[in-house]
Amino acid sequence: MPEDTVAAAIREAALKLGASSDTARLDAEVLMAHALGATRSEVLLRHMGAPVPESYEAMVARRMAQEPVAYITGQQEFFGLPFAVSSDVLIPRGDSEVLVETAIAERPQARRILDCGTGSGALLLAVLSQLPGARGVGIDCSSSALAVARANAEALGLAGRAALALADWHVPGWAEALGGPFDLILANPPYVEDDAPLDLSVRAFEPAGALFSGPEGLDDYRVLIPQLRDLLAPSGMALVEIGHAQADAVSAIGRAAGLSVRLHRDLADRPRVLGFW
Repeated sequence: MPEDTVAAAIREAALKLGASSDTARLDAEVLMAHALGATRSEVLLRHMGAPVPESYEAMVARRMAQEPVAYITGQQEFFGLPFAVSSDVLIPRGDSEVLVETAIAERPQARRILDCGTGSGALLLAVLSQLPGARGVGIDCSSSALAVARANAEALGLAGRAALALADWHVPGWAEALGGPFDLILANPPYVEDDAPLDLSVRAFEPAGALFSGPEGLDDYRVLIPQLRDLLAPSGMALVEIGHAQADAVSAIGRAAGLSVRLHRDLADRPRVLGFW
C-alpha cells in the first residue's frame, strides 16, 4: 500500500502519539475519521487506501501537544448522545453517566429539573432525553459555555424543553428567576483542589473555572449545597457529583444544612454521586 495513504498516515501518527497518549492508535483513527468526515468504522473498512486529508497533520500536531481529542474534533459522546464541545466547557466523561442513571432511577416522574453548572448541557440534556415529560433549566456563570449548551439543545431536539440561563450560585438571589421549586437538581460543580496533580491535557486545556474549587476542592459545595433545600420541591432530590475522596466531607456539608444524604458509586465502586433531600 502506498506510503501516502490513510493507513500509512494512521500508523505514523500512532507512533508519534505513543509518547504522549495511552490511546495513541485510537486517537490517530478518530482524528482521521474527523478529517475525512466519516465514522471510525468507515475509515477502517473503506478509506485505508485513500489519500490523506490536508488537515490531518495539523490535528495530529495538536494532539502531540496534549490537546484533548474532543477539543480537536469538537465532539464528545455522552450517554449515547453526540455533544459539541469547545475549550469553554469541560469534556463530558463517562464517570458522570452515573449521575444521569441515578437521576432517572430516583425521580422518573420529575417534571421540573435544574442543572447547576451545565457546561455543555450534557447532564441536563441526557436526563431530558430519557424523561419526555420533564422540562429543565441549565445555569452557568459562563455565557460562552451557555452558547455551547444551547447549540447542543438545538441539535438534540430538546431546545423546547431546556431553558439556559446565566446565573452564579455565589451571587445572592441567583435562583429567583429560575421558576422553582424543582423535582430534581443536578450538579457537577468545580471540585478539584487548586494544587491537584492533573494531566497536562486537563490543566492546560479545560476551563479552570469549571475545575478548581479551593485548597480542598470544597469551596463550591460549601456555597451551593446549603442553598439546595430551598430550591427543592417537597419530594425532590438533588444529585451532586463528587471527587472519589470527598464523600465524607461533602456529606457532612449536606447534613449540616439539614439534608438527608445517600451515596451512589460508579462502576469501579468509587464514590461518585451524593443524593440530597
